[in-house]
Amino acid sequence: MKFVVSSSELLKHLATISGVIASNPIVPILENFLLELDETNLTITASDMQTVMMTEAQVESSDKGSIAVPAKLLMETLRSLPEQPVTVNIDEDSFGVELVTSNGRFKLAGENPMDFPHAPEVNKNFSIELDSNVLGAAIANTIFATSTDDLRPAMTGVFVQVETDHTTFVATDGHRLVRYRREDVKSENSTSMILPRKALMLLKSSLPSGDVPVKAEFSNSNAFFSFGNIKMICRLIDERYPDYENVIPQNNPNHMKIGRAELLSTLKRISIYSNKTTHQIRLKVTGNELEISAEDLDYSNEANEKLVCEYTGEDIEIGFNAKFLVEMLSNLNTDNLTLEMSQPNRAGLIVPEDKEENEDMLLLVMPVMLNSYS
Repeated sequence: MKFVVSSSELLKHLATISGVIASNPIVPILENFLLELDETNLTITASDMQTVMMTEAQVESSDKGSIAVPAKLLMETLRSLPEQPVTVNIDEDSFGVELVTSNGRFKLAGENPMDFPHAPEVNKNFSIELDSNVLGAAIANTIFATSTDDLRPAMTGVFVQVETDHTTFVATDGHRLVRYRREDVKSENSTSMILPRKALMLLKSSLPSGDVPVKAEFSNSNAFFSFGNIKMICRLIDERYPDYENVIPQNNPNHMKIGRAELLSTLKRISIYSNKTTHQIRLKVTGNELEISAEDLDYSNEANEKLVCEYTGEDIEIGFNAKFLVEMLSNLNTDNLTLEMSQPNRAGLIVPEDKEENEDMLLLVMPVMLNSYS
């Protein structure tokens, strides 16, 4: 079995799907790419048992066959080569792989392709099509708020709720929550699922720029995404998602409108002086003045800054985790935002002012109990 391919073209395809491969895979065969040749069409597969990604490349060949090739070794070799045609010779009896370049040859020990796990079949009982930029925005606006706590597996993914008039993407780690809604993504049939964080990160990094259609199909246990020459199958998180709507406070009489960039830069400065364990900062709103302060009693460090804001409601003093606020504001794409509050012990809502058409977004952050200092 033999084929000829451009070194940079092959590397580009491998790099697109290489993120799937785990550093310590469950079985050693998963340290490999599966190469399947069907004359001029080369299908490359990477898997970690939970997520499978496939990409197709055009090569010069008239052969058919398959081989499992060590991923790290192959990519490091291709990275070090200048752009040139590479001839790949494969001995299907010994699973030996030879890369022949204009002035050298490299031999790799491949493995039996039959040992590579088969990609799961998706019994498609639900499908939907959406633009790549819409899917990319939905992932980018939610994934940072997912939990890393494996004891709460439902929260380690993004909850997707498809309705007849909109689709809602939700992420929470118990301290903050993001609800991102698109009115231009809908289906005649309603369904919901939890997509795992790793698969969404891989999907986001491989999505093409522009309005490329992405086909998403779902079974009871798997999701299947296809666009361009890339396919991805991931196992859904089989857990019950928390009732997030009940957490969002409905009556918030105190509204503070402020510039996002101005607030973010102040928060970053003040958080340097906050306690390194709690990251607690204090927001004190009096009239149209916002005072942000932090104090680390262990080291006698303190800081405060005052900002001008537009405020309606009663004066309030509330504590938040600066780390969460900074991360949430950094992921927002708006010039101005409104912080809606009710009580110092109730969650605050961040509502961006600038939104795309068909887009609605709401961020919730839980307060922290303030220390006794004033």
